[in-house]
Amino acid sequence: MTPEPPATGTSKLDQLLADERKRREHSYREQALKLFPWVCARCGRAFSGKRLSELTVHHRDHNHDNNPPDGSNWELLCLYCHDNEHSRYTDQQWHSEEKPGARQGPRATYKALAGIGDLLKRDE
Repeated sequence: MTPEPPATGTSKLDQLLADERKRREHSYREQALKLFPWVCARCGRAFSGKRLSELTVHHRDHNHDNNPPDGSNWELLCLYCHDNEHSRYTDQQWHSEEKPGARQGPRATYKALAGIGDLLKRDE
């Protein structure tokens, strides 16, 4: 793997960090592909050949530095399931944070169909 020349406007440190990140990702991806069958753990779609690039390594605890050699923190997910998993995680984090000034209790008090039973009885 040959290092890429730094893009204009990026420092040498930024380039070194990017190279290290690529190397680390490349190594745990190779390990995961050796450990697990080439099937998405969510949707069950099988991958091979050129399509193998659509199979990604997902870190279950969302910590990309936690890469045990036994693969216990990894699962192979297709691009779509991986995006879905990360959006679910982001939504869960956003909803679990306590917002300053947030009210406790029910958010909606108006019940649009509360009197519909009375209206239906009148027509009989």
